[in-house]
Amino acid sequence: MKTVCCRNMPYVDEAFRTLGETSVLEGRSITAEDVHDADLMAIRSTTPVNADLLEGSSVRFVGTATIGTDHLDIDYLERKGIHWCFSPGCNANSVSEYLTAALLCLADRHGFTLHGKTLGVIGVGNVGKRVVEKAETLGLRVLQNDPPRARAEEQANAFVDLNTLLAESDIVTTHVPITRDGQDATYHMADAGFFNRMRPGTIFINAARGPVVATDDLLSAIKTGQLSHAILDTWEGEPNFRKALLDAVDIGTPHIAGHSFEGKVMGTVMVYREACRVLGVDATWTPDDLLPEPVVPKIIVDASTKCDEAVLWEIVRQVYSIEEDDARLRTSTENRTAHFDSLRKNYPVRREFRFTKVVLQNAPKPLCSTLSKLGFKVMDSA
Repeated sequence: MKTVCCRNMPYVDEAFRTLGETSVLEGRSITAEDVHDADLMAIRSTTPVNADLLEGSSVRFVGTATIGTDHLDIDYLERKGIHWCFSPGCNANSVSEYLTAALLCLADRHGFTLHGKTLGVIGVGNVGKRVVEKAETLGLRVLQNDPPRARAEEQANAFVDLNTLLAESDIVTTHVPITRDGQDATYHMADAGFFNRMRPGTIFINAARGPVVATDDLLSAIKTGQLSHAILDTWEGEPNFRKALLDAVDIGTPHIAGHSFEGKVMGTVMVYREACRVLGVDATWTPDDLLPEPVVPKIIVDASTKCDEAVLWEIVRQVYSIEEDDARLRTSTENRTAHFDSLRKNYPVRREFRFTKVVLQNAPKPLCSTLSKLGFKVMDSA
């Protein structure tokens, strides 16, 4: 039994070695020759899986440790009887913590308050639900748009139509898959008409998929002031994204919103368990004994002289500095494509909020509650 694995999956070698031989390669460089004699593949979104890669191979299982599937030719896989899986929800909390950091950073940088503003969340699946929870914890009013869920669920009144969301939101964030067909197609959903339906000065965030946004239309919306600020983690054409867009956005990061260590490990676990199920063997491997110590185990903060949002940002930025991700992407380089991939491949360990204890001094109870709901382990020093 041979598994071709993506190097950017934590512990993938340890997991799949329990099933036989492994070949651990850079995801974007995996070739038809590499997989010709493989039985299984464990990959991420940098590996396009299609007939060009698999035709004539012995591959019978493809698992991607991502929530997106646009890199998989699903029709081909199903036509060939190749079992495939993805990892929905594996990095949902990671992305919601990225949004928390992004919002707090932007508010601090531009001197506005999040509390009371309206956030429009487009796409309320595994990720969007977590984003809604974090946003409400921060005191934002949240509008939710998800047409498939609105049609399928009894509580359809929990959702608003897109026009209402765009007209009433101060901040709009997208968390949809990339789809090109059907009534809910998301390819270039954020186009000129989309931005023109927003109130002037809206903030726009995309941490979903790059092609959700029409790049020229986004640039125009920023240039005209229709958007006051923009935050992008995903880019049309990535890794060969438009430098003009990076120059225009307030915060730009290299498709790492879901790259918390726990999010990536869970992707590995989900693919491994599904491979075991397909093979009819027990999934005996777990990463429990391999997890590293928290990077920031404890933070002590005196909250007596700062507003609550300033305290939150002081804590969050110590656990996850979105500013450092932005600065690394902006580092001058002749080869942006290689630089983008390198930043993802060599991404530093980022632990989630729940692994950090926060000792609050002179803090009001509502602030303690907010930190707990965001995921931190809160200790009152009083």
